[in-house]
Order: sequence, then C-alpha cells, then structure tokens
Amino acid sequence: MHKIGVVIQRYGADITGGSESHCRSIVNRLKQFADVEIITTCARDYVSWRNEYAEGTEQVDGVPVHRFKTDRVRRQRKFDALSQHLYTHPHSYFDEVDWMVQQGPYAPGMFQFLKRRAADYDAVIFYTYLYPTTFLGLQYVPHKSILVSTAHDEPPLYFDIFRMLFQLPRAFLYLTEEEKALVHRTFRNQHIPHETLGTGVATPQMPDPEAFRQKFGISENFLLYCGRIDEGKGCGQMLDFFTRYKTTHDVNLTLVLTGKAAMNIPVRPDIRMLGFVSEDDKFQAMSAASVFLMPSQMESLSIVILEAWSVETPALVNGNCAVLRGHCTRSNGGLYYTDYEEFETCLELLLDNHTLTAALGKHGKAYIDEHYQWGIIDQKLMRIVDKVAAHE
Repeated sequence: MHKIGVVIQRYGADITGGSESHCRSIVNRLKQFADVEIITTCARDYVSWRNEYAEGTEQVDGVPVHRFKTDRVRRQRKFDALSQHLYTHPHSYFDEVDWMVQQGPYAPGMFQFLKRRAADYDAVIFYTYLYPTTFLGLQYVPHKSILVSTAHDEPPLYFDIFRMLFQLPRAFLYLTEEEKALVHRTFRNQHIPHETLGTGVATPQMPDPEAFRQKFGISENFLLYCGRIDEGKGCGQMLDFFTRYKTTHDVNLTLVLTGKAAMNIPVRPDIRMLGFVSEDDKFQAMSAASVFLMPSQMESLSIVILEAWSVETPALVNGNCAVLRGHCTRSNGGLYYTDYEEFETCLELLLDNHTLTAALGKHGKAYIDEHYQWGIIDQKLMRIVDKVAAHE
C-alpha cells in the first residue's frame, strides 16, 4: 500500500472552498487504496490566513492532518496594491517571490516537515498552484510530486515564477479539459504524465424538493446559487442582473443564496440568504430550483454545477468562463451568457419553456453519469499515483 502525502493551504470539515472541497473528497477516496496524511496550515480563513486551528496532528474523517502555524497575517490592502502593480507594470522575478510570500499562507514548519519526512512518502499531491504551500513545498519533493493545479486564466498564472513550477512535478491531475489545454498552451509541458480527473458526484437517493420548500418557506419559483458569495465569484454582477430582470419582468421569482457571504447583499424580499446549509438541504434546494446559476468567470471545475445536473436541474452560467462554457457545450445541460442582454434572454427562455428545461436537466444528468462517477475517477487517480510511486 502506497503512503501518500497531500499538501493544501487549509483543510477541515468546516472549510468549503472549491479546491479544499475537491481535496477532501479525493482524500476520502484515496484512503481506501493508500495510507494518506494531510499536510496543511492552522489557517481557516483564506483572506487573512490567521491561525485558528491548533498546531499539531489531529484526525479528520479518519485521516491524520498535520497542521503548521502561519508566521504572518496577510495585509490585504498592501497585498492588493502589490498585485495591481505587478499585473500592470514591468517588475522583477524577486517582486513575484515577494508577492507569493505576502499572499500566504507562509508556514515555515510545513517546509521543514516536508524536507525531513520526504522519504516517508511514495507520492505527494499538491493542491493549487497559487500558494506558497505548493510553490515552495513542491520544490522539496519534485521527484515524487503530483500537482492538482486548479489553474484558470488569471493574471498570476503568467508570472515568471510559475514557469519553473509547472515543469517540476512528476505528474499532473487536471480538473477539466479546459484547464489541461490552458496549462499545456501556457507552459508547454504536455510531456509530463497527466490525467483529466474531474471528481465524482454522489447525490442522495431521492432529494425531496418539497421538504426544502416547506423548511425554508419558499413556494414560488426560484433561482439558486451555492458557494462563496463574493465579488470575485461574479456574485455582484449576478445580483445586479437579477434585480434588473425583476425590474423589467412581471414574474414571481426569488434568488436563493447558500454559503458564506463575503460581500454586502441587498436587503430585498426576493433575495433569500440562507447561509450554510446541510448537504441534504443543498441537494433538495438544487432539485427544487428552476435554474442553477453559476456567475463566476474563473472556475477550474465547479463542483456545484455538476451536483445540480445530478438532480436534473438546468444551469445558466457565465460564458466568459471557458470551463463553464465547456461543461454546457459538452453536456447540453445549460445555457451561457456574456452580458445582461444574453442573461435576460436565456433566463426568460428557461423560465417559460418547461420542455427545454426538462431536456437540459436530463442531458446534464447523463453527462454526470458518463463522466463523473467515482469508479471512473478512482481508476484515473490511482493510475497516476501508481506511476509516480513506481518512479516511472
């Protein structure tokens, strides 16, 4: 049985970020086939990286989690100013290294642990190219590293510091074909072994939409968004588009939001902020929704859109995101927009044409059944792990 280390910026049962959720689900699959340990920080918040978990080792889902303190809190205004300068002005390689350290999380104990324990692991999986935990940590074990880059088209991806990073791993696990194409196009590293992994989607046997409606007192048609409610996720535009639509259309329609709010949300009777909900409530909400919204321009997979399709709910997504547009094109399970006029036209069509929405939902479900079942994912995952562990 292989011994696998998994390095990620933050990890816990109460952490719901995209890469963190994907990591946790993959770890719960890996532990069936390998001896797995998590190597992470004491941070819970992805903005400050403040130490909130206790340093040391604990068990999460029956897996050892080694936590190391970050040595600084991110100074957000200073970091934002530095980022904007580097995105728009000539600068040096060392400016980018400074940017990486300022961004955090920077946990010296983690790097010492990787250096000291490197020989204990047959393979080490690193999550998310963007953080010091990967950028610095991977350099200690490049010969046995697997990178889940979660890359998307954003300014930092083109920094010089990442040209080296994307040549170092022994293998890559990509989340979508679009991510793979982006990385290969940007870094010319097609020769490094890789798999397009995706994720498995497991839904409750019979989600009950009426149970959700009764529990939360929602009788009218509603649009649903699940995830971090953040300007960076396109939620500001989503709220604007929704309120503009309601102003010009006489329709009894509510927007339901679940997840953590990192921005101000308008106080309106037709916008319902539910905060965190249970997995059962989430899937019941998805099955009850008329349309699932995904407004982000920067997604490397979007697990929630796959979950919505698993219960046959059609999607309306931001077409400026190649990953979301690709999902819709391959599945024929949703529509996409690039501006308000397209959003308005698509939403009107989805709300008025029930034959279309039912067909889109069924196409989405077929897409999940074909590509996102755990048996398929397990085979891809272990194929790469075995290859790296065997030093092929």
